[in-house]
Amino acid sequence: MDSLAFRPPMAERTQACESKVMQETRDLFWMGEALRLARRGEGLTRPNPPVGAIVVRSNVAAGRGYHRKAGGPHAEVYALRQAGSQARGGTLYVTLEPCCTWGRTPPCTDAILAAGIRRVVVATRDPNPRHAGRGLAVLRRAGLRVDTGVREEEARDLIAPFAVWIRRRRPMVTLKLAASLDGGIADATGRSKWISGESSRREAHDLRRRSDAIMVGAGTVLADDPSLLPRPARGRCPFRIVVDARGHVSPEARVFRGREEGGTLVATTRRCSASRCAAYAMAGAEVVVLPGSGGGVSLPALFRHLGRAGILRVMVEGGGTLAESLFRAGLVDEMVLFLAPLVIGGQGVRSVGGRGWLLRRAPRLRLVEERRCGDDVMLRYLAWR
Repeated sequence: MDSLAFRPPMAERTQACESKVMQETRDLFWMGEALRLARRGEGLTRPNPPVGAIVVRSNVAAGRGYHRKAGGPHAEVYALRQAGSQARGGTLYVTLEPCCTWGRTPPCTDAILAAGIRRVVVATRDPNPRHAGRGLAVLRRAGLRVDTGVREEEARDLIAPFAVWIRRRRPMVTLKLAASLDGGIADATGRSKWISGESSRREAHDLRRRSDAIMVGAGTVLADDPSLLPRPARGRCPFRIVVDARGHVSPEARVFRGREEGGTLVATTRRCSASRCAAYAMAGAEVVVLPGSGGGVSLPALFRHLGRAGILRVMVEGGGTLAESLFRAGLVDEMVLFLAPLVIGGQGVRSVGGRGWLLRRAPRLRLVEERRCGDDVMLRYLAWR
């Protein structure tokens, strides 16, 4: 008689445990691949989040897809189309809960059911309270096995800008700083090129590509005359935003060039003359006149405006005055600091300006990532909320 038919209970439990571990390992691997796909869409999908999806049959990828732009097919649809008949009976890995309502495209849950998918593995639920869990419920009611929470922390980090936009109706703010060991971002002459090394600058351009808009204050434009464009662009066209309450920036500045690569917005107040506003408009910029605050532009008003425009993530590159204003307004969600191994000392320009805080009231952040970039160290912090 075949002894395999009479396994003792302990052996059966061991086999079941091993099978579960193998499944969890496969799930982690394939969701990691889906997350890598999703990151291809960062900076391209506003006001939608980046999403990746993979159809797997017999532990082989049958179809892959990621969301490329708002109004276009979602990641699940690309993956299912590529998989074709191989999708039937397969598993779909997707980084965000599939949608179940009509928008500019049909519900992804309909496409999943029509394709004959047997199991759906989701990294994280939709952060929109109106939709969270609805897509999962539709699939479960139809008899599919639905598992959630695989690599959830990574997936939530990926869609953090979308979650901030949904919950607060404004973009997520990433403050990027390159500073010396003693907190300087420029020397006494205002020179800042280059504090950070080449590896850090490559990382900074990657951050630009992942953002919907790049923001600086007037002082940074006057001192450095940056273009604020990512290099290489790789299809990204982030907005360039200049915060200039009085119209000090020249309409000839580089930030107004290359309109085909990304529009420019000047956020100003009534202190900026009508002729200067007209000159910015002639240079191709959108001019937004906002209420003033403390001698500058009201940043809450500016970010509400950007939220209405569907901007999900704003990367702020300086300077110190703008950084201080953002902290005071409670608008810094994330800070990325490239710490260079040099000391400026003296009267160098500080990374965060203004009058400062008493220690007990100082803004505090929590470290979530650290790694080397050449000779520099990259530190990523999130705001405590």
